[in-house]
Amino acid sequence: MESVKSRNNIVVSYLLIGGFTILVMIIFGILMLLSQGGVLDLSPSMFYQFLTIHGTGMVGAAAIASAGIMGYFLSKYVNLSKNVMTLNLILFLIGVVMVIIGVFSFEYAGSWTFLYPLPQLSANAWGIVGALLYLFGMLILGAGFLLFYLDAGRAIMKHYGSLAKGLGWDVISGKKTDDRAPSSTVVASTMVIIVNVTAITAGATVLIMNAIHVINPAFTVDPLLAKNLTYAFGHIFANSIIYMGVIAVYEILQEYTKRPWKINKVFLIAWTMSTVFTLLIYTHHLLMDSVMPAWMLIMGQALSYANGLPVLVVTAYGALMIVYKSGIRWDVGSGLIYVSMFGWVVGVVPAIVDATIVVNQVMHNTKWVPGHFHMYMALGACAMIFGFMYYIAKQDSDIKTTIMDRFAFAGYTLSILGLSGSLLVSGALGTPRRWASHLPEWMAPAVFGGIAGILGMLSVAVFIVHFVRFIRRRKKMVSGNAFDDQQLA
Repeated sequence: MESVKSRNNIVVSYLLIGGFTILVMIIFGILMLLSQGGVLDLSPSMFYQFLTIHGTGMVGAAAIASAGIMGYFLSKYVNLSKNVMTLNLILFLIGVVMVIIGVFSFEYAGSWTFLYPLPQLSANAWGIVGALLYLFGMLILGAGFLLFYLDAGRAIMKHYGSLAKGLGWDVISGKKTDDRAPSSTVVASTMVIIVNVTAITAGATVLIMNAIHVINPAFTVDPLLAKNLTYAFGHIFANSIIYMGVIAVYEILQEYTKRPWKINKVFLIAWTMSTVFTLLIYTHHLLMDSVMPAWMLIMGQALSYANGLPVLVVTAYGALMIVYKSGIRWDVGSGLIYVSMFGWVVGVVPAIVDATIVVNQVMHNTKWVPGHFHMYMALGACAMIFGFMYYIAKQDSDIKTTIMDRFAFAGYTLSILGLSGSLLVSGALGTPRRWASHLPEWMAPAVFGGIAGILGMLSVAVFIVHFVRFIRRRKKMVSGNAFDDQQLA
């Protein structure tokens, strides 16, 4: 296996780039909310450029940081390729630069969904170059992630024999006892590999079809097929972020409490169920499309209900049990990891409500959806990422947290609750999402959300400053030959 120091260097780069990008994307989100609230005067074209970069950048940044978490812990069990992890980061940066140029230099503003035929049919809002830069930037970015997941799959199959064994199917079937089950990290990673290879393949297909249509409008695609491929990619890929991030919950809470996270058949069955459900429930984004086959819409509603239970329940319950009477010594890192369970649980509830067909027909195109997503992602997945940043800083250096870090932890939690709450209230009021302009009666929640976002931005800035301080301290320790290159417990 690669040495711990070599592995950590790459992971630190993943986290720094991901964390800094999240901070910048928060700023774009604040500007949009304040514009919707009448505090700022953004032109509609600028607003939709911000909307495009905010959605694309936030998911991409959280994904690269979560991939760092997965790579960090999975490399304890299997032999991952350092070169592939590095190539993924390089392709990510190339893709991000192309997307930024396409959005801001060529005014592409088709949102992260790039729904066919919008990239080509823009009413002259943007041209061919901007659309192609965005589409090919996304394609290159996805290629890097695909290589990362394929390499992780290779490593798991080499060590365990197959992806099925990585999910613990031989334990579920009774061929092996519970004590010979793969670790929670391997199980979660295997699930992510299966769903994301599928998602990225779907995304690459529709990106290429869109690009061909932009170059040659005579080439056409079934719009419903394109929409299915787009949301199969987007929903699965975004969901996988929290499944990579939860690896940090499993590993860090075990270390802090000095208790093993017990793997049993219930745990393994839950992860297998979630693997299947995650591949299928994207259809709840299409419940308003009456031309969809009825059975797919019914499946989207039913499985969206079911998907909120297996992994979430066993993980949340497991987190409670492993901490209960453990004598854990809380710090900012473990606090963020623990609060992420709350963000995940609470964030899933409005999603399940929206997955109900009769509710979805009224609520899906309102701010209710970003309200759920911000709670789920920001207080769930991103809290896992920031908690891991504090964890690795503590592991690899002697840096201490300050009172500012503790204030930032409280500020971040409150800000996301306020921001998500304001979006959910807006949704309940019927405020449409993705609209640059708001009626006066819609503005107050947007202003409140913008203010909450400012608190969140300041809190994340403290997290990033702490991580930069760690990197600088770590370099001094390495130059002084003080770096301990032993395998982490």
